[in-house]
Amino acid sequence: MERGEGRTRAGLLAAGLAAAVLLGGCAQRTAEPASGQIFAMDTIMSMDVYGEGGEEALARAEETIYRLEDLWAVTDENSEIWALNHSGGAWVDLSQETADLLSQALELCALTDGALDLTAYSAVQAWGFTTGEYRVPSQEELDALIPRIDYTRLELDGDGLRARLPENMELDLGAVAKGYTGTYLAEQLRQAGVTSAILRLGGNIQAVGTRPDGNPWRVAIQDPDSQQEATLGVVEVSDQAVITSGGYQRYFEENGETYWHIMDPDTAAPARSGLTSVTVIGADGTVCDALSTALFVMGPEEAADFWRAHPELGVELILVLEDGTVQITQGLEETFTLSQDRTMEVIAP
Repeated sequence: MERGEGRTRAGLLAAGLAAAVLLGGCAQRTAEPASGQIFAMDTIMSMDVYGEGGEEALARAEETIYRLEDLWAVTDENSEIWALNHSGGAWVDLSQETADLLSQALELCALTDGALDLTAYSAVQAWGFTTGEYRVPSQEELDALIPRIDYTRLELDGDGLRARLPENMELDLGAVAKGYTGTYLAEQLRQAGVTSAILRLGGNIQAVGTRPDGNPWRVAIQDPDSQQEATLGVVEVSDQAVITSGGYQRYFEENGETYWHIMDPDTAAPARSGLTSVTVIGADGTVCDALSTALFVMGPEEAADFWRAHPELGVELILVLEDGTVQITQGLEETFTLSQDRTMEVIAP
């Protein structure tokens, strides 16, 4: 394949959360976690941290989320991403976290042959997903946008602490930021001595260790075809991220057509690949986040081929096809349980 506001405790807002993956199961009754819920990175985030020092670890995790949001918010004039998008092609200084994330994300862009492209933000804007003022751009407008989507034109200098983006191009870290944040927080919690925690970062789930009783965490995968957020199935994980991308998460309808926010960099338009959702499970949240988008763009056959070609990534997949078929990779046969009467196929190496 070739491919060219404010910060508030969310409180009752949780009722409006349409998460792609939902925590299933309950923890040991005698273990009471330190629990918190905030609104950050344009989504509701909630965390349960078990064990001694949980309250302190939770408070530090919330502070970290806000700090990373300040670095990466594409609409915040004080963020590093805003500075990069409005630099007129000049070099911009980066924090270590931004440099690390950009470096890893660019490697994943290359690995997926551009199915993941951080510079597709102009297309997301053109379709109205940044403002809620949805529209279908003309083909002429889309043709003009396509040359502005090219991750290879984003430069990092030798030590990675500066970046440069050509004028009239814009990037957004939405496809990788929450995955990176989950992995970052998990390591931070482990260093604080936490051995059991569950982080719900919007549609991303990050498990730290096991449940307090020693059993795996049970994470429910949302049915992308249900308007009632029904459960498609449940996967058991420990020390892993579970991240889903799907067209049902952000979309609009016009003249009987549905348009979602996941853009195909080749067309500057919503991806039409034969998939309705992709869930990626693995130890590295950044990888899982990036691949959930990239594999959605690729479609089921290319996604399966990519998984076979890259065992070094250590990920497993749950693909939901437009015809309702569920495909899982072989490593999930013992840990994923389908909750519905659907055809399920196993992707072998």
